[in-house]
Amino acid sequence: MQSLRWVFNVLLIFSCFDMLSECLPQTTAVCSEADRAALLSFKARILKDTTDILSSWTGSDCCDGGWEGVECGMKHIKGPIPESFSNLTHLIQLILDDNSLQGNIPSGLGHLSLLQGLSLSGNRLRGQIPPSLGNLRNLQLLNLARNFLSGPIPPTFKNFQALLSLDLSFNMLSGLLPDCVGQFRNLTLIDLSNNQLSGQIPISLFSLAKLLDLSLSHNQLTGKIPDQIGELKSITTLQLSDNQFTGHIPGSISGLQSLWNLNLSRNGLSDPLPDTLGRGIHSLLSIDLSYNNLSLGTVPNWIRSRQLRAVHLAGCKLRGTLPSFPKPDSLNSIDLSDNYFTDGFSNFFANLSSLEKVKLANNQLKSDLSEIRLHEGLSSIDLHTNQLTGSLSRILNNKTSSFLEVIDLSGNQITGGIPEFSEGLNLKVLNLASNRIASHIPSSISNLIELERLDVSRNQITGTIPTGLGLLLKLQWLDLSINGLTGSIPNSLLGIEDLRHANFRANRLCGEIPQGRPYNIFPAGAYAHNLCLCGKPLPPCREKKQGNMGQ
Repeated sequence: MQSLRWVFNVLLIFSCFDMLSECLPQTTAVCSEADRAALLSFKARILKDTTDILSSWTGSDCCDGGWEGVECGMKHIKGPIPESFSNLTHLIQLILDDNSLQGNIPSGLGHLSLLQGLSLSGNRLRGQIPPSLGNLRNLQLLNLARNFLSGPIPPTFKNFQALLSLDLSFNMLSGLLPDCVGQFRNLTLIDLSNNQLSGQIPISLFSLAKLLDLSLSHNQLTGKIPDQIGELKSITTLQLSDNQFTGHIPGSISGLQSLWNLNLSRNGLSDPLPDTLGRGIHSLLSIDLSYNNLSLGTVPNWIRSRQLRAVHLAGCKLRGTLPSFPKPDSLNSIDLSDNYFTDGFSNFFANLSSLEKVKLANNQLKSDLSEIRLHEGLSSIDLHTNQLTGSLSRILNNKTSSFLEVIDLSGNQITGGIPEFSEGLNLKVLNLASNRIASHIPSSISNLIELERLDVSRNQITGTIPTGLGLLLKLQWLDLSINGLTGSIPNSLLGIEDLRHANFRANRLCGEIPQGRPYNIFPAGAYAHNLCLCGKPLPPCREKKQGNMGQ
């Protein structure tokens, strides 16, 4: 019976949605078979229904069939959260994620003394977190992520003795991490990432013996990572990236035997790495030490020899030839960009059969593209700014995998033409800028219907812009600048409504610029140094100008 009361306290939320100031138009709700089965399964578990509400749960339509307490289709709500919600004193869960709620969080929500779950993530809420929320002593889940909340974390949060999960990520919160967070003895998740929090990590946080997931990434935290971090014996995910931490990585991390995801990238951490790391963290699957003040020289043996899924060591001053991994089958993501690797690929790709993403950009790799053997499951390859040669047909051909979404080969010495594109490819990013590619853009580029970014600038491409480019309706970035393209800019490009950036500069184009948004409002520099382009944002075409004068 207690379970039944809980459910109808939750369902009470839906009966209150008409109090919101404005709702988006709703389509007719349809009861899915999965939802109906779940509701009937719940009904079957209730031994005694003193409310007689469940007797109405019959028939095939759980939405419009008179099932008391059930409403469907109430999604995507606009407007402020009504203050009247504070009258729902028996409410146990308030879940309004991923809507368009605006304004401040009402302080009256602090009167809902029985509330165990409050989740308002993915809305447009602003202002500060009301201190009155600290009155919710029974709260177990608090999720205010992905809003526009500002100001400090209220000190009244110290009252959350029952809290299990705290997610305030992707806001604009500032100030210090409150010391009271160490009092939440039952916490299993803390996500305060992507805010503007500053100061040092309070030592009290490391007394949370049940904590599984700690994410403080993308803040302005300073100081050293405390040695006491090794006391988080249950931790599985530790993400402290993109802060201002300095000093050495504490050796006590090696004692975190449950840790599988370690991300300390983009800080100011310095050498040497603790020797104990090679003997500990046996559960480790993913490590990211990129962009610190580390001078590793070579990939440490304890990283190479582990059966890891992700190795990210970008900007760690690695040198010599690309490393080999004795246990390569599990690796699905490698980032060794911004280092000093030389020579070629040799057999680097040979045994990486599970690889999905690889970044080797901005090294000094000298190789022909023919040395690269791409496996079927690869989705992203970034080799920009190296010294690669050869023809694109080694990478793009009729055997190219449909899993491949990102290709960045810019800033190399690739020659030849752009190959034909077969149907069925799912490329989203194709960056071939700053090479020595000649010939023309094939009309089959229209087959890349998923493409969002195309950059072939700074090459030697000739011919006309294919009209089929206008069929790439998802395109957001287009750069054809500094080539030898002739003809006009086709009006078919007006069909690309989501385009945010386009550059046709320094070609041999002529004729009227497509007169429609966004082409006629792009800066004039995007069309400069061509033969005879005209029309907004450039001066009007001569024929039209003369015609207007004659009227």
